[in-house]
Amino acid sequence: MQSLDGITSYVNDVVDILIVSYVIYQLLVLLRGTRAVQLLKGVTVLIAIWLISNVFHLSTLQWLIENLSSVGVIAVIIIFQPELRRALEQLGRGGFFNRSRQVKDQIAAKVVGEVTKAVSYFAEHHIGALIVIERQTGLSDYIETGTVLEAKLSSELLKNIFLPLAPLHDGAVIVRNGQLMAAGCYLPLSENPFISKELGTRHRAGIGMSEISDAVTVIVSEETGQISLAIQGNLERGLSEEEFVSRLYEELKPPEKNIHMFWNYREKEGDKRDE
Repeated sequence: MQSLDGITSYVNDVVDILIVSYVIYQLLVLLRGTRAVQLLKGVTVLIAIWLISNVFHLSTLQWLIENLSSVGVIAVIIIFQPELRRALEQLGRGGFFNRSRQVKDQIAAKVVGEVTKAVSYFAEHHIGALIVIERQTGLSDYIETGTVLEAKLSSELLKNIFLPLAPLHDGAVIVRNGQLMAAGCYLPLSENPFISKELGTRHRAGIGMSEISDAVTVIVSEETGQISLAIQGNLERGLSEEEFVSRLYEELKPPEKNIHMFWNYREKEGDKRDE
């Protein structure tokens, strides 16, 4: 009986640790790319200072941090109300614990469809455009350089933003999870000396963003109407509409689950042995 109780206790501890780890992971995913990341860094610094004050018996500093922490909880709730509300909404929809591949695929398809309709219009009318689609790397720092919109992504909205002489046509728009977060954003220019001299600021900004993040950047040339994609520092120029749709969806679609990849690998290995 004692051994059985020990095994049960061990299993409970393992399950407990796994659940807590998963919750922490989901919280970090939720915070990624938001202002709350800076808060997390600040909290980490305060905890480090508190630990140091304990080790070296700095009573005044320890007292100050402990009193600030009680007030800080209320301040965090007030300052980060939008982030907390978003977390509760996702929890209510079940998105906090599980966001199915089907939902992600629907978002990717929606983004590809709306961006393609807008880009085709821009290419036909020679309207310059710069669209950044966020993936894993958070782009909040660049969102804050523009005008925050947090609007539903649509081709009509993109067309209105990039129309010549429109207030926000200069700069880039940033898309996150099917939402147009901001327009008129400033992006870092690429310093790659091997970039063609014929490429202007718009292309250099698109390449620069793809060099420092995993974002997919869509560029439409005002002069030629060419459609280009910047991915991981590489520029794919002169794409047709069909090529553009195919490449963009390929980059944005959710990855296959590891278990599927595992079984595909096992099947291939089995086929090799049969041969």
